[in-house]
Amino acid sequence: MFAGTLTKNAETATAVYSGMIHSARFDIAIQLEARTKMSERSPDFDVTAVNKSGRKVRIGTAWSETGNTSGNPYISMQIDVGLGPFRVNAVQTKEAREAESGAFEIIPLVSNGTMKSGSISGELTAMDADNAFAGYIANMMFDLDFMLIENEFKTEETHPDYRIEVSSPRGHPIRMGSAWMAKSNRTGNDYVSLLINTPDGDLRVNAVQNEEQRGGQTFSIIPFVDSGEQAQETGGLSLVA
Repeated sequence: MFAGTLTKNAETATAVYSGMIHSARFDIAIQLEARTKMSERSPDFDVTAVNKSGRKVRIGTAWSETGNTSGNPYISMQIDVGLGPFRVNAVQTKEAREAESGAFEIIPLVSNGTMKSGSISGELTAMDADNAFAGYIANMMFDLDFMLIENEFKTEETHPDYRIEVSSPRGHPIRMGSAWMAKSNRTGNDYVSLLINTPDGDLRVNAVQNEEQRGGQTFSIIPFVDSGEQAQETGGLSLVA
């Protein structure tokens, strides 16, 4: 659950890049400073930030990379702010590349693991306008309010219908997952399939309506059960899809 921006500075600046990284717990200003490489795979940058005492501290490392498929440059970062290490990538949109801009968007590195749903509580409510949903999901470890925003980039059937967003402490939107409208093969009832990215792995849950809720605007969030009814394969987070 991370988002942010990164911008390349003028060549005379001390830091090569400056930016912000956001999560549901923090908003942190970061800088990427060039460092001496000891080998080909050594980091290209130190990631630094200023702590509450005003001291500059190193919070991670970063590498300049090139996409194997796209050939587009991006920056891979490993960061630890005291909550355990996490990985994010800084990528450029097509418009930023065409404009030869130094602006990057920070996105989470897709998790390879799936966390068990366990005991989950939550609710999803259709909004009266904007084809959006508001909801919450909670267990003993977390409690998150979120929005489902229509995915304007959907071009294929398997692409998500919605992106799941939460807010950082300063109100910055953070994409934390994707959602698909689906229909049960057994009952014919509509439901919403959600894939939520957490630091512990990807969490899959469904939002369904019981007999009392059916036909209304409220759904109950329940743990995902693999019954073969999934409308499409929910493979992970994507910047576009």
